[in-house]
Amino acid sequence: MGMPKAGDAAPEFELQTDTGVTIRLSDHRGKKVVLFFYPKADTPGCIKEACGFRDDYSSFKDQDIVVLGISPDTVRSQADFSEKYDFPYPLLADADHKVAQAYGVWNAKKLLFFGIGYVLRTTFLIDEVGRISHVYEGVKPVGHSQEIFAALNAASS
Repeated sequence: MGMPKAGDAAPEFELQTDTGVTIRLSDHRGKKVVLFFYPKADTPGCIKEACGFRDDYSSFKDQDIVVLGISPDTVRSQADFSEKYDFPYPLLADADHKVAQAYGVWNAKKLLFFGIGYVLRTTFLIDEVGRISHVYEGVKPVGHSQEIFAALNAASS
């Protein structure tokens, strides 16, 4: 399945968070959503990226922007990752990688410790009506949160 582009409707999903709560993308209609896909919980690049969003989270929250992290990990792995680094936003468990496939970020090739298949580090900005406003591919973990926040502020100016 191809990756959705800016202007496309964001694929709907329903997943469990690190706390075991089930959420849907549509639960956040009326708000901007930052949906960042990362390959594996508690790995070096993913720690840097997720901690960047943690460290900048108050800026997103102050503007009523929802931040959601998603990876093909289990709820337990996401819970351990979140607890270890004290993330204030939900981490979503996509263990069967169906959501990653719907967003076109699932790569079925084998890569070192990821086993068979892995998620391409990608971020989707979703507007208040559920449309994708921007796609960031090949994300560099360090500074990504600030890049996203700046883009959201520039778009609303």
